[in-house]
Amino acid sequence: MSAPIRTPHLSMWLLIACGIWLVSLGLYFIFLRPPLLPEDTRFMGSSLEQVRTALPGLEGWLKRVFIVMGGFMAGTGVLTIFAARVAIPSRLRGASWAVAMSGLLTVALMSSINFALHSDFRWLLLFPVLAWLAGFVLYVARR
Repeated sequence: MSAPIRTPHLSMWLLIACGIWLVSLGLYFIFLRPPLLPEDTRFMGSSLEQVRTALPGLEGWLKRVFIVMGGFMAGTGVLTIFAARVAIPSRLRGASWAVAMSGLLTVALMSSINFALHSDFRWLLLFPVLAWLAGFVLYVARR
């Protein structure tokens, strides 16, 4: 006998949106993100030219690091979407713990670090945290 089909709930859609955002962010890091943003050199108190002179291979190395990091982001997003589509509607045991930890270790950690760095993108990076948090709270509240 198959598992009962449950109606989709807002918590599932919020977590799917968070997963789609993670996949999109990962693809951005793989294909579009420059090795150093203006805010990076501003945080370091240097100019791009000073960094290039002092560390000539840094940009090439960072591009590779961001490709790997983007792959992990996109992969986490795929798993988040899967969990939202399968584990959340079925209320699988351990789903709330997995959703809580994955959200804290991905979108919440990234957003908090970007606030600590005074990133130009800090307010934009707050939206996925709010979507994840709302999805998680709604999921737990449905018990």
